[in-house]
Amino acid sequence: MALTSAAVALAAGCATPGGKPETRPGQHEQKFAAKVMVQVELKYLFYLPEGYGDSKKKWPLLLFLHGAGERGDDVQLVAKHGPPKLIAAGQQFPFVVVSPQCPAWEWWSNGTQTVALDALIDDIVARYRIDQRRIYLTGLSMGGFGTWKLATEFPRRFAAIAPVCGKGEPAKAQLIKDLPAWVFHGAKDPVVSVSNSKDMVEALRQCGSDVKLTLYPEAQHDSWTETYNNPALYEWFLQHQSGAKK
Repeated sequence: MALTSAAVALAAGCATPGGKPETRPGQHEQKFAAKVMVQVELKYLFYLPEGYGDSKKKWPLLLFLHGAGERGDDVQLVAKHGPPKLIAAGQQFPFVVVSPQCPAWEWWSNGTQTVALDALIDDIVARYRIDQRRIYLTGLSMGGFGTWKLATEFPRRFAAIAPVCGKGEPAKAQLIKDLPAWVFHGAKDPVVSVSNSKDMVEALRQCGSDVKLTLYPEAQHDSWTETYNNPALYEWFLQHQSGAKK
């Protein structure tokens, strides 16, 4: 288990606060701006692959975002699904794997958490031998929402993404049209409608993206077990690298 914290500057508005107070009666246009410093903290599970300490080569990084049920302050909950579950069972990966825990009552797609995740990646890159051309992102359910959000906020950060039963913003598809994406969803999902993934995929294809879509015809909300158990996903990640750093 590890913990990271960062002070995040968020801009609000367009002018300097503290100007002369208005004295005229009636309604008038005003402006406000301030730097708001927010302290963010994320617990996370951290995995180093076999051989990391044997050479000075740089390694790919996989960031995994869990679903809503694993939020809180018990970071071991993060190992309930996905890559950290497989790692706990003894599976080895050719990535450094970072699996953060979303605080209780928060959402990965919230602005503060999105910036916190970006700051977490910065911290990992600064302290470990990470190939910044090979940073991959995936998440399930709430983490699928977060995957789309983080990718559209920081499109140059990632080499490839794999949202599982999530929801994106089709209006922002243009921002990630060149980012390789493999989307997964259960066709009978009663929690997050499959239409959310279909709409995002269609928007991307209209932008010229060659996004991949895998629908499980009989799956309900749990489309992640089959997805993360499939070695082809990790092989697909490793086929991609980004052309530029953040």
